[in-house]
Amino acid sequence: MAELIELKEIEERVILVAVSTEDENDTKASLDELEELVKTAGAVTVDKIIQNRESIHPGTYLGKGKIEEIKDRIWELDATGIVCDDELSPAQLRNLEVALDTKIMDRTMVILDIFASRATTREGKIQVELAQLKYRSARLVGLRSSLSRLGGGIGTRGPGEKKLEMDRRLIHDRIGMLKADLEDVKRHREVVRQQRDKNHVPTAAIVGYTNAGKSTLLNRLTDAGILAEDKLFATLDPTTRNLSLPGGQQILLTDTVGFIRKLPHHLIEAFKSTLEEAKYSDIILHVVDCSNPQMDMQMYVVYETLRELGVCDKVMVTVFNKIDTAEGGVILRDVSSDHQVRISAKTGEGLDELLNLLETILRNQKIYLEKVYSYKEAGKIQLIRKYGQLLKEEYQEDGILVNAYVPSELFASLADNADAFNE
Repeated sequence: MAELIELKEIEERVILVAVSTEDENDTKASLDELEELVKTAGAVTVDKIIQNRESIHPGTYLGKGKIEEIKDRIWELDATGIVCDDELSPAQLRNLEVALDTKIMDRTMVILDIFASRATTREGKIQVELAQLKYRSARLVGLRSSLSRLGGGIGTRGPGEKKLEMDRRLIHDRIGMLKADLEDVKRHREVVRQQRDKNHVPTAAIVGYTNAGKSTLLNRLTDAGILAEDKLFATLDPTTRNLSLPGGQQILLTDTVGFIRKLPHHLIEAFKSTLEEAKYSDIILHVVDCSNPQMDMQMYVVYETLRELGVCDKVMVTVFNKIDTAEGGVILRDVSSDHQVRISAKTGEGLDELLNLLETILRNQKIYLEKVYSYKEAGKIQLIRKYGQLLKEEYQEDGILVNAYVPSELFASLADNADAFNE
């Protein structure tokens, strides 16, 4: 019997490169985040280089002198590639590769690679491949030589890799097919959403910067059992779970994909059907990692992404998470939200306050109902229990006295001459 030879992937050793202009003073923090992304994608960062310039070089991203310096560092550190902190144009990609004679990647390529490795559902895989193909079709010439150099690694994973050597016409045909598939998935999602509306079950979308603790919160509240790791984009596919609030009210919680600065436009486009869970929800739970020094920037990125998706006029609850690890003296305030609560999804601290807040918000969206139902109408009380909040149920000779908050769309059928009013 022939001996099996174990083949191990060559570990990628990369140098991270960024250009800092006068407008951007958070380049170092962005590069630190890129290091986390690269680590998540399976590579090792061997050096980080920042060039201060008035603007990014349109042809080579970096200046001539800095390119020479990086060429020396590649040789000294035995690096296998370069990762730039911005999305490179086809010309920049091609020219850098010629100048440095190594594999060139950008932030977008790394993010797409992580998404490709994390997608598990049919919808997730379609969305990732679509984003990959749109990105690669514009850079086909530059990518072809770069990706064939090492025969693997970051940027070559996922369902889109086998399409690399196709010409643009075939890639565009494939993009058309994927868009049609995505439309089917979107229609199915809309049917599910309409069913929820019919059932009058309110929904809350959990949004936030990647690694803020969204999945941990959903697991803690609903025992969802989804992957929750201290990694960027640990979960990709949305998960919806039912949550029973203290007063018996039911609410659906949906975990969405994490946001990140410089989130590729193709990715936002491809994931719109998933991210639209936020658009159609009743409440937005914005989870913030208050232990992160970049908290304010991360909150800004989330609000900008929500604006781009057209998410507005929603009840916004800012959930300051990880208070168990936050430094003392940090001011936790969000002027853009309607409500704020401090929690630790890990320890459970503050979760009761969050649940009570959700109950209050839902109650304020309902109509107060006071009515005596005959014993023949007892089935209506079951409806109130399921979709509203039953405050009082008193059995009397002439029927059952009920005090409750009910959804406005159910009020007419439940009231029927009841003594009711908005509260």
